[in-house]
Amino acid sequence: MAINRESNGYTILFAVIMVTFVGGILAFLATALKPAQEANVRNEKMQNILQAIGIEELNDVSRKEAGAKFNDYVIERITLNFKGEVIKRTTNSDSIKDVKDAFNINLLKQYKTIASKKERDYPLFVCEANGEKFYVIPVLGKGLWAAVWGYIGLKSDGTTVNGAVFDHKSETPGLGAEISKPDFEKQFIGKSFEEDGSYAPIKVLKPGLEKDNHEVDGISGGTFTSVGVEEMLERTIEVYYDYFKNNK
Repeated sequence: MAINRESNGYTILFAVIMVTFVGGILAFLATALKPAQEANVRNEKMQNILQAIGIEELNDVSRKEAGAKFNDYVIERITLNFKGEVIKRTTNSDSIKDVKDAFNINLLKQYKTIASKKERDYPLFVCEANGEKFYVIPVLGKGLWAAVWGYIGLKSDGTTVNGAVFDHKSETPGLGAEISKPDFEKQFIGKSFEEDGSYAPIKVLKPGLEKDNHEVDGISGGTFTSVGVEEMLERTIEVYYDYFKNNK
């Protein structure tokens, strides 16, 4: 019996078959590519942490290289609570598997699902390079349109910035998106989170004004993003300051 290709039944059947076929291919590809995607995200995170240390030899480390070099520089991964107390401590000889491992903490998920900052976990990465100790702190906040985040590298005193890496999800190109550019990030190097023995947050101010050791230039035309960077630094670093103060 000939198939009536002009009938509604044929059209519906063809559409169902195509949707099922294409959907099956997409599901297969998503499953097959998931390990590679997860590895890519993992390596990018390692790359950001290494670059935030702020030493010349790691400034241009690639995402591919980061996975192999990470344990050479990051000697400890520490999870803190809101009071700056250690919840979990692992070393570069321990595998990164436990959900409480500092590396596995999903800051964005915590930010969205845990309203109280007192109930969140705070990752800290202890690094060594050229005989010196450094600390890398991840930070997360809100920009104009969506999340902004970054990593701050501190010298051994736990208060002086040695490196900074920032990124964003969807800030405006040429405006808020400039936070991920070296010109903005390099301003933080040498700035301090302490003054007269107390916590002193770094302010992101209007460009062109005279700045002290706790202030940097914001982005021209990117006021909301600049405010987001300032807020996430002030809110987050204070927790770590308590840790450094109690563990000098």
